[in-house]
Amino acid sequence: MFDLPPYPAIQRSKGHAFAAFGIVRGCARLADLAQAGSAKVMLPRVDTDVPEAVFLNTSGGLTGGDNIHFALQVGAGVRLCASTQTAERAYASNQGAAQMRFSASVAAGARLDWLPQETILYQSCNLQRRTEIDLADTAACLTCESILLGRAAMGEVLTHARLHDLRVIRRAGRPVFSETFLLDDAVLHHRDSPALLAGANALGLVALVAQGAEDAAAPLLAQASVAGARVAVSGWDGRCLVRVLAPDGLTLRKQMAQIIKTLSARPLPRVWLSGGTL
Repeated sequence: MFDLPPYPAIQRSKGHAFAAFGIVRGCARLADLAQAGSAKVMLPRVDTDVPEAVFLNTSGGLTGGDNIHFALQVGAGVRLCASTQTAERAYASNQGAAQMRFSASVAAGARLDWLPQETILYQSCNLQRRTEIDLADTAACLTCESILLGRAAMGEVLTHARLHDLRVIRRAGRPVFSETFLLDDAVLHHRDSPALLAGANALGLVALVAQGAEDAAAPLLAQASVAGARVAVSGWDGRCLVRVLAPDGLTLRKQMAQIIKTLSARPLPRVWLSGGTL
């Protein structure tokens, strides 16, 4: 009886959801759909010619051993907006890392706006995430990531957590944006350092990869920031990157919404519009 492992093996959440879109009789339509396990994709009705896809993890969050994969295929000439149904939660883990993956292929002349809602890191979480977007030569994408450090409403101060994030965007097979992000106990211990989090409790990234994307940097710099948020913008060679630090999730959400609406020239996904805050 003393040889038992400290934690018994328990059931974990696994899921895969895939949707493909193409042009049918001049309109963007769903072409294929597959889903299994706790990963689902919903297709809300919209009043525009840009369809929306909303991914959902029905297990309610991620903990060690969970494995979720969302995938999209955007056909030639299609513009698609995709998001998540709610904030993703990375729960405390005592059995390794949770695995989260998003992948997409975007064909010639198509555009994908991948705009997931926030990821909330709980104390003692362990999340490994990978985002890969493959663009054709004339394709474009807008993507974002928002991370909240702990549950402010619970008074949680994050001191022990791990997030390993890899983001890659390729054009015709060649990486045009690649970034590895690691947040661990050492970073949290020095979170007030200006070289790290500068005391922020929420951080975000918005990336636009498209022909002429660098021209969007100057207008963004000229915009007034949301009170409390700090924004840095860079643009070069078909890329525009925006980084945001904020004291809390609401400030980050308002600032991210402002940036996304400017870069997309469209309203936010309907699932973002909650509580009258945007």
